[in-house]
Amino acid sequence: MQRGSDRLSVHRDEEMKHELRDFLRSGHPTRTEEWHDPEPAADDDPVIAGGPVVPNGDRNSLATLRLELARFLGRTSFPAGPRELIGVLREKNAPDGLTASLERLPSTARYGTAHELAEAVVGAGTPNP
Repeated sequence: MQRGSDRLSVHRDEEMKHELRDFLRSGHPTRTEEWHDPEPAADDDPVIAGGPVVPNGDRNSLATLRLELARFLGRTSFPAGPRELIGVLREKNAPDGLTASLERLPSTARYGTAHELAEAVVGAGTPNP
């Protein structure tokens, strides 16, 4: 016999187990009214389990690369050359693939925005991490 600060009696515990038994066995909602059930995920819902939400699923797109660069570099990093930007990316623990894509750019170039930088990386044909 269990004693303590339980809010429910042993009999109520057994009742609740009986009420939930079918639900736990079925693996899906057992309610008769559909409006009680949670809404399923839509086809166009963003995938957030695999990392940050990006504008589209294509990892090599200009928009995705621009978003990743802007996330790590911010506005204060520009204007700058690739070497300076690589230093900022390393300080902020950016993915290695992102810094590697900047290492392939010409060292004399200067970029004013993350968009200009992303266009240069995509134009150079380097893959995004």
